[in-house]
Amino acid sequence: MIQSIHIENQCIGALERPFIIAEMSGNHNKSLDRAMEIVRAAALAGASAIKLQTYTADTMTLPEIFKIEDENSLWQGRELYELYQEAATPWEWHKPIFEYARSLGLVAFSSPFDASSVDFLEELGVGAFKIASFENTDLPLLTKIAATRKPVILSTGASTLSELDEAVSTLRTHGCTELILLKCTSTYPASPEQSNLKTIPHLQQLYQCQVGLSDHTMGIGVPIAAIALGATVIEKHFTLNRADGGVDSAFSLEPHELKSLVQESERAFLAMGEIRYGVQVAEQKSVAFKRSVYVVKDIKAGDFFSDENIRVIRPANGLAPRYYQTLLGKRAAIDIKRGTPMTWGLI
Repeated sequence: MIQSIHIENQCIGALERPFIIAEMSGNHNKSLDRAMEIVRAAALAGASAIKLQTYTADTMTLPEIFKIEDENSLWQGRELYELYQEAATPWEWHKPIFEYARSLGLVAFSSPFDASSVDFLEELGVGAFKIASFENTDLPLLTKIAATRKPVILSTGASTLSELDEAVSTLRTHGCTELILLKCTSTYPASPEQSNLKTIPHLQQLYQCQVGLSDHTMGIGVPIAAIALGATVIEKHFTLNRADGGVDSAFSLEPHELKSLVQESERAFLAMGEIRYGVQVAEQKSVAFKRSVYVVKDIKAGDFFSDENIRVIRPANGLAPRYYQTLLGKRAAIDIKRGTPMTWGLI
């Protein structure tokens, strides 16, 4: 069995309830008070963890070198550097956010986007690192993260299999022994048809590690399906209210939706159970409602049993239906009243 992984006070594994990560991203809308409200709402909804992103616009890109022209993008027309300026979580917020989250029982960690952010998060004592899809080919970054020997959660979006092989090999070669891969479709929002969740058990088999889902679809149906396919971790963007706006609000869950995700994820996990046949303990009383052979008309001793006077009906107090054809044409040993369950002693 693939090993369980401990991050702070939480255990992640096939025998554990799903680990639900609420991704704050830029949904704080540049307000620390709002960021704290998001943390509290995530805890009240039952999430396992809150996750930030640790970068500055200057560690991500350069000004005026790229403008998003895709007309289908949520950020169409935005200049990349300016977008990251808006979305970045100030580094001085990390410590109070992490402390507040942990006081509420949440795991608190982040996605670093360069070497300096790894060092910064190490100083704050994070229990794990998340690697975003667009960074999973940054081998120097992966090498530095692996060297911390902390658990690593890596998103697999926008990657070829050879790139993924290289990422996993780099992490494992340089010290990562606890790895979780997240199936991810890096489009915002994503559609269910683009999710290809059947990849989850294949990823698990291919890399012999835990696998989850970083999900950008609307709603909770896709992550619930992922859990049924073996996902142990679900990551969803989270906001207080999509109507408040924000760079990622359009594909983020609101508190009542996150609560539903937590509840339905647990139900899906519990429903998986084990391979089992036969009557379960919980079903034993229900066996009485199966069918059996009954006398449905008064019968005199010596009369023949026929489809006029015996039938297969509920409950299951008589002979099993498999004996119905055998009974036809046999004679009654005694007078039998209508409503009597058939037994061999009546023949």
